[in-house]
Amino acid sequence: MATNLVKAGHEVTVWNRTPGKLVEGAGVAPNPAAAAQGADVVWMCVADTAAVEKILFGPEGVEQSLAEGMIIADSSTISPSATVKFAERVRSKGSDYVDAPMTGSKIGAANGSLIFMVGGDPATIDKLGPLFAAMGKKIFRMGEIGKGQATKLAMNLQIAMIFEGFAEALTLATKLGVDSKQLIALIEATMVKSGVVEYKAPFVLQRDFTPNFPLRLMHKDILLALEAAKEARVKLPGLETVEEVYEMATEDGHRDLDYAATLSLLEKWAGVQVKGEAA
Repeated sequence: MATNLVKAGHEVTVWNRTPGKLVEGAGVAPNPAAAAQGADVVWMCVADTAAVEKILFGPEGVEQSLAEGMIIADSSTISPSATVKFAERVRSKGSDYVDAPMTGSKIGAANGSLIFMVGGDPATIDKLGPLFAAMGKKIFRMGEIGKGQATKLAMNLQIAMIFEGFAEALTLATKLGVDSKQLIALIEATMVKSGVVEYKAPFVLQRDFTPNFPLRLMHKDILLALEAAKEARVKLPGLETVEEVYEMATEDGHRDLDYAATLSLLEKWAGVQVKGEAA
């Protein structure tokens, strides 16, 4: 994302929690406060709510450099309720806040084709238009601050449950002697097809669980969705069950693999392995 901002001609200074990660053409700051000093926009994208809070309000955090008219944009996937609290604190300093989580995975980030779901003031979002255009192909304003994060949790809820259904179907079909390639061809020709299945099926058939989206991060988002549901007094029984699968897959050592590796747990329970030919 930062590389695409540089390519688009923007002046970029970066700080990364992992030392040594550099962006060609961008300056490097020793801490978040230094990265934010004098900037018009501070854009964050980190793993979880605690990381965002530390970057903003921890020692050497962005808060030290907040200034009138500065915009804080967050593309992490974090708690919607925490986002609202962070925004209130930032806005009390005269800066503005936009939550802008995205979808598109590593490929979308690399080629500038991310899709952003955004919460915030329309005028503030418009000011970020050139930056969104450098990093993505489309933005959807979902409402006020926090609604971008709420939307992302609803999106990832669907991804997790759609893939779980696909993985369970593959496991059962394989156990019953059905050819996996033929099943997937059928899925793609019928109303059962989905973008999740279309994207993940080739990786599954090749047994390639290299992390495009690590299981540990999807698990984190599932837990965030369940937390948000609890706050809103909404029951999500399907997601609660899927969360248990992710918990057990983590215990089995799959946390740093792609979330598609949850299939391995189902296979272990069934005593089969999904591949191009029926087991």
